[in-house]
Amino acid sequence: MKTFFYLLIKNLLRYYNYVYFRNIEVYGYENIPQDGGILFSPNHQGAFLDPLIIGSMTPNKITSLTRSDVFGGPFKWFLDAFQMLPVYRIRNGYSNLKKNDLTFAKCYKLLSEGKYMLMFSEGGHHDEYYLQNLSKGSSRLIYQAQQQFPEKKLYLMPVGINYGHHRQPRCTLHLVFGKPIEINQTVDPKLTEAENINKLRALLRQRMKECIWIEDKSENYAAQKLKINRQTTQLDFYTLKNELETNHSKLPNRKSLSRSSLFVVWLLSLPNIIPLWITRKVISKFEDIVFVSSMKYAMGVFFFPIWWFGSGLALAYAFGNPVMTWYLVICITTLFTRQRVLLS
Repeated sequence: MKTFFYLLIKNLLRYYNYVYFRNIEVYGYENIPQDGGILFSPNHQGAFLDPLIIGSMTPNKITSLTRSDVFGGPFKWFLDAFQMLPVYRIRNGYSNLKKNDLTFAKCYKLLSEGKYMLMFSEGGHHDEYYLQNLSKGSSRLIYQAQQQFPEKKLYLMPVGINYGHHRQPRCTLHLVFGKPIEINQTVDPKLTEAENINKLRALLRQRMKECIWIEDKSENYAAQKLKINRQTTQLDFYTLKNELETNHSKLPNRKSLSRSSLFVVWLLSLPNIIPLWITRKVISKFEDIVFVSSMKYAMGVFFFPIWWFGSGLALAYAFGNPVMTWYLVICITTLFTRQRVLLS
């Protein structure tokens, strides 16, 4: 049952991604190894949207490491179905840290069996385009898995998630799978464990930078950030990355909305004013702005269809099917047009 549920949600989200995003370009599928266990290491700009993107867009089932405080209670069945394993931190109590041994043992076994795993290497999520400092967590995990199973092929896979906008739906997504790091071919038996982990982390950082539009926070970063917009993200990933690095001043800036555009957005919001208002109220409960895109994604895949279905049935009952059909067409068309104006 859990496997069926996982595959159902995975495929639902895979198709929904092409609704939520205006355009999705995936680069480097051919880089994903076929002969060993893989630990995917993406950048982390979108809270829980990021694991949903990786989980739905990779070809196989993927197990992800998740902070332990979300486990337990009514959601345990769903977390198990979504292939999630708990990681305990010092804030969860020093005595709980020992439980990580069991989690990591499961990780080593999964990787040795050629399975996919997901772990974010940046210290936390954020809403900047450049790569943050990497922790040692993913490098240590894959190194120790290789030590446990030296005869197995294991890989550390750099991934770049590049959002055309960090808060608005219907932006472009460039998903880049970089050049994998084969652990047995990278570690040096003459080095200590700490030195090998640092070596893996440095190489991972280099290859993750190759997968994102803006690598570092330079003196040009503020200007480069303004160049990421609906127009420039129509370029392919490598062209846009190169232009941002070498010729960003010639790229067009992201436009600010005029008063007339804001009025058009307001008019286009009217058919969906209630679900949009509820979405805004839900988002306002989160102090961390990185959750904005994640909540819009979640509301779009579940709440909006439920709202349209319920209100459409009420209209069909009161006024007939033609009225319901026109209502749904208007709701969906104006919502998509609204997002196009917001991203213009």
